[in-house]
Amino acid sequence: MYFRVKIYVCVKHVPDTAANIRPLGGTAFDETVKFVMNPYDEYALEQALRIRESGSGAEVVAVTVGKAVAASTLRTALAMGADRAILVRTDAYFADSVETGRLLHRAISLDGSPDLILTGRQSVDTEGMQIPYRLGVLFDMPVAINVTAFSMAEGRVAVEREIEGDLREVIEMTTPCVVGAAKGLNRPRCPTLPDMMKAKKKEIRVINQADLGLPSSVPAVELLCLQAAPDRGRGRILEGDPEKMVRELLRLLREEAKVL
Repeated sequence: MYFRVKIYVCVKHVPDTAANIRPLGGTAFDETVKFVMNPYDEYALEQALRIRESGSGAEVVAVTVGKAVAASTLRTALAMGADRAILVRTDAYFADSVETGRLLHRAISLDGSPDLILTGRQSVDTEGMQIPYRLGVLFDMPVAINVTAFSMAEGRVAVEREIEGDLREVIEMTTPCVVGAAKGLNRPRCPTLPDMMKAKKKEIRVINQADLGLPSSVPAVELLCLQAAPDRGRGRILEGDPEKMVRELLRLLREEAKVL
């Protein structure tokens, strides 16, 4: 089937933000916790589906890099409405953004020629906010992230993006381009039970990392260990004379908190 527009949506398999992550020593953690699609990526996928539903003749392809279990996130993408899904299978959960960008770039390039690449602005587990930019460099495409409004017509994309200080910026780009979706861009749909059942029967294209033919590289970032956040402890309430409370507060900040 011929598609006029080919859209790739990069999604990530991440622990549910409500899950209690339990470190097991070193870089290992309890991977039996619930995993979901990265929430920001849901906005990216929803936007791709809306473009297709507008009559653009688009094909929506969901792509992820991860272990075999990451296929469950691709099943969610298929249930939401993605036409196809690609899993670049790796042996480890954690991969630095340089390597992830290279793997996504190669997998997408081998599959087709993208007119639009959509991602979430960042992942909720590492919060690197690098994948949109790395894909833009590797594909030599313009990039806009933190996007909260989107329109596409006749080979041009117009976006509104959040920048610092509650300001918003309007950008127009030619396609192909990379867009990083932010919360508020749209309202992602929830797959119905029939859609989820159909998604279980759909084929996911699995590509082993070694089969991409990329030269081995030294990780740009090395994860040393995972640690639980320290207990913040209970707050302390100062009572009494205001002047004495101020002096005591300053002492606590200087001697115990060591922030002064």
